[in-house]
Amino acid sequence: MNKLMLVTKRDGKKEPINLDKIHKVITWAAEGLENVSVSQVELRSHIQFYDGIRTSDIHETIIRAAADLISQETPDYQYLAARLAIFHLRKKAFNQFTPPPLFEHVKKLVESKRYDKHLLEDYTQEEFEQMDKMIDHWRDMSFSYAAVKQLEGKYLVQNRVSGEIYESAQFLYILVAACLFANYPKETRLDYIKRFYDAVSTFKISLPTPIMAGVRTPTRQFSSCVLIECDDSLDSINATASAIVKYVSQRAGIGVNAGRIRALGSSIRGGEAFHTGCIPFYKYFQTAVKSCSQGGVRGGAATVFYPIWHLEVESLLVLRNNRGVEENRVRHLDYGVQINKLMYQRLIKNENITLFSPSDVPGLYDAFFADQNKFETLYHQYEQDVTIRKRVVKAIELFSLLMQERASTGRIYIQNVDHCNTHSPFDAQLAPVHQSNLCMEIALPTKPLNNVNDEKGEIALCTLSAFNLGKIDSLDDFEELADLTVRALDSLLDYQDYPVPAARNSSINRRTLGVGVINYAYYLAKHGVKYSDGSANNLTHRTFEAMQYYLLKASNSLAKEKGACSLFNETTYSQGILPIDTYKKDLDTISNEPLHYDWESLRESIKTYGLRNSTLSALMPSETSSQISNATNGIEPPRGYISVKASKDGILRQVVPDYENLKNAYELLWQIPNNTGYLHLVGIMQKFIDQSISANTNYDPTKFPNDKVPMKQLLADLLTAYKFGVKTLYYHNTRDGAEDIQGDIALTGSDDGCEGGACKI
Repeated sequence: MNKLMLVTKRDGKKEPINLDKIHKVITWAAEGLENVSVSQVELRSHIQFYDGIRTSDIHETIIRAAADLISQETPDYQYLAARLAIFHLRKKAFNQFTPPPLFEHVKKLVESKRYDKHLLEDYTQEEFEQMDKMIDHWRDMSFSYAAVKQLEGKYLVQNRVSGEIYESAQFLYILVAACLFANYPKETRLDYIKRFYDAVSTFKISLPTPIMAGVRTPTRQFSSCVLIECDDSLDSINATASAIVKYVSQRAGIGVNAGRIRALGSSIRGGEAFHTGCIPFYKYFQTAVKSCSQGGVRGGAATVFYPIWHLEVESLLVLRNNRGVEENRVRHLDYGVQINKLMYQRLIKNENITLFSPSDVPGLYDAFFADQNKFETLYHQYEQDVTIRKRVVKAIELFSLLMQERASTGRIYIQNVDHCNTHSPFDAQLAPVHQSNLCMEIALPTKPLNNVNDEKGEIALCTLSAFNLGKIDSLDDFEELADLTVRALDSLLDYQDYPVPAARNSSINRRTLGVGVINYAYYLAKHGVKYSDGSANNLTHRTFEAMQYYLLKASNSLAKEKGACSLFNETTYSQGILPIDTYKKDLDTISNEPLHYDWESLRESIKTYGLRNSTLSALMPSETSSQISNATNGIEPPRGYISVKASKDGILRQVVPDYENLKNAYELLWQIPNNTGYLHLVGIMQKFIDQSISANTNYDPTKFPNDKVPMKQLLADLLTAYKFGVKTLYYHNTRDGAEDIQGDIALTGSDDGCEGGACKI
């Protein structure tokens, strides 16, 4: 290397390159790591240096050189690259490696309007100095490289036009804690801040994208999921589109229930005109969803819901299909098809399904969710009524079309609406669940809007978080983590702004939370059990029982302090009914694990004091925040020992947790022989989870004759999911060989779907 090579400093001055300084930085980053070579990183970097190179480009070249060495054999390069990236990031943010004092940092960013001014109004300088002592900036060094790049790309406060970054991760964590506990009494809030900071900064609690990116900034909308219901009127359709725009612009993922919209050819104004049907209005919603880029954090995305018995269903099922013309396709939305027991019975008995326009069959649409017996009675009655417009199709043909489109697009989802209401924290007569959300893990009551300021309508919001199962040593660890999470998320409901009145009313009155998990695959590997063979069933039963028990206990304790949510009377909890009372009893055939907690005392306490929150749990995909915590996605098996995600910074590689010790214990996605064991586990989780679960089905065509997955198998899995009480199904994944690069490296999905929305937490 030519010693006379010059580098360009940040201030524009040129000076000879200092290789010794570079060597020291890489050596510092390599300290304590196994199987990493400083000289290898230097060698790969040096050949990319050139005369006049900027110092910032030198940093980035070294970081990339280290990141390119991440492999199964040498997983610690992900930490070497991360430390170099943290070093570079702090230089950009603070012009030095050591972060400034917290109070100075906050003051500066409040003045530049990047932090919310309430921080300086609510806390004294002395309190900031106490918080500063809580911070352990060395925790930055436990991030993987993929985590640092996600932080830098999505979460840290920055100027997304110029690329300037203004903070580091530990400031993010402590200030989120400070914002969420600002309204707590002065004598206790610093203790809560410290405990919450410790839990999130050591990855025990995982926070969703809207909270990580938004809390501490002047933008105050942090709910991950927004559920909007549309009525069968132009006013309601316009109000729905307006609400979509408002929430997409503030980083939320959208679920739209459009099942009430009447079918093509229906009468309008007594026959003065005929209806254009659903498709033009779905296109309208698509335009609203794609109108905003969510502040550069992610693109807008939505899932639209409709019932399988809708008169237009055969046209709606193919809306994502690549065949056809633009006029009859709406390809940039995802779709949730709503099914109940009667529809499945028609399939099993090889009978017909009758299709109706909801506008022609009074009471049928509402009964579909609120009262299964009434739905069946009305459905039979309308089938016999010759005056009502209808079409009859073979159930097997309709379900086959549904599953064919689900398989070919991967993005036609399933909602079992009866399970969403019979095994629900809501009284279906008072507050029926009509829809799910973008990622199929939320199940909350909604009411259509008639205008954007309609306070009688109800937009459901859900605020998410997750427990890192990889950090759970004892199931009783959930007690402290549940208390912190419920308190923090409940505070968020009062802290955030609500762009639409119907959302504020619902959030403040119902106070719905959705706490999930990440790192489940690692948790199974650590305990030596598998997805596929039933060995994980009882462990899963014990784990999710403990989680839900402590979440309910935390919300009950908070209700004693602050009062129950004002619509607690609309929950089944208010009647003393718990998830352990309403689950599908078929689950008892696959897990004989008894209950281990004192549910009866908790039941009595809930009846006496209520719950602060109508819902507590939901299992979301959590792709991005799993990366931040160096964990496996949600409840999913990994596709490979190394996951690979394409980003604007190039390829990000992340190795599964504790790979060197557990490589033989992990069950990779395509090693799992079929969906049965996984669906059993989802059913066991659903026994306790009070909302729903983002559960996927996965198919490797090479395991079937002629490399084709038979329709019989797709339908069998759909029926298995229903039998064991699964409320919703999310993606249908088909192995196409792209995941098999180097045999064990998995390409993750694009930033679309839920990741494009907000519920990947």
